[in-house]
Amino acid sequence: MPELVLSRSSPAEPVVAVGHLSRTFRGQKALDDVSFTVERGTVFGLVGENGAGKSTLIKHVLGLWRAESGTVRVFGLDPVAEPAAVLGRIGYLSEQPDLPGWMRVDELLGYTQAFYPNWDSQHAEWLREQFALDPTARIKTLSRGQRAKLGLIAAEAHRPDLLLLDEPSSGLDPVVRRDILEAIIRTVTDAGRTVIFSSHLLDEIERVSDHLGMLHRGRLRLCAPLDEVKARHRRIVLHFELPQPNPPTVPGAIRVSGAERVWTVICEASRLDRAAIARNFGARITDESPASLDEVFIAHTGVACEALPDHPIAI
Repeated sequence: MPELVLSRSSPAEPVVAVGHLSRTFRGQKALDDVSFTVERGTVFGLVGENGAGKSTLIKHVLGLWRAESGTVRVFGLDPVAEPAAVLGRIGYLSEQPDLPGWMRVDELLGYTQAFYPNWDSQHAEWLREQFALDPTARIKTLSRGQRAKLGLIAAEAHRPDLLLLDEPSSGLDPVVRRDILEAIIRTVTDAGRTVIFSSHLLDEIERVSDHLGMLHRGRLRLCAPLDEVKARHRRIVLHFELPQPNPPTVPGAIRVSGAERVWTVICEASRLDRAAIARNFGARITDESPASLDEVFIAHTGVACEALPDHPIAI
């Protein structure tokens, strides 16, 4: 595949373009030949189990790490070579925002405002009120959920062209998660705004994203519009008259699980041939439905998205 070459001025260029990016830590691949683009005005959901390499990838997009091999371009620029031109147009929220505990809420927002000419004070105040944050409260007295909300205001109030969210609601209670997701949804309704949303929680990805990237052990296993991913995968349950000693080799099957008379198949919808299944296997399809994102992820990676502990190489 040819190297991505982007114009610095074309309005149609991707907001983010990653080409054949690899990164190794202690002899192990944290990112392995990752390539994708994020188009303007989209929400790109980056999903993977803890330790899949999501944070490593986002740090390259932020220009915190130089690519060992491959390319990273943001707004057509190299974020390592031209950080000022790139970072001023990015909002970033990590899983654990590093906020100065001695500051008050209003002091932090005033301090952050000084770095961004496009800071929208009215929008920041509206978000603060929506999140019910006391402007005079010291940050060190805030709960983890309140700090996450404050971090989102600081990342969002200058209305960045690209909002990078790295596991923003991980470990938070459902009410706080809902508030943060609703704020993200409101953010992307603004024309031309772009979001990369990283999470190991597939329900969050499905709620806010319109494009999906599945990352597993540093490799991008699947990358496509969310609607296309959902349309491409079917879940069927096969019932056999006699016990089957081995999983049936159904054409288009990505994952087959079960035992004896009942087997569940996650398969490519375009290759699903119901008549051939009955003819060749003597099986009845007793249930058929769209595959869930959890089932799609397991089919392509072999693990549940939340099943693995943090991987030591995916910093």
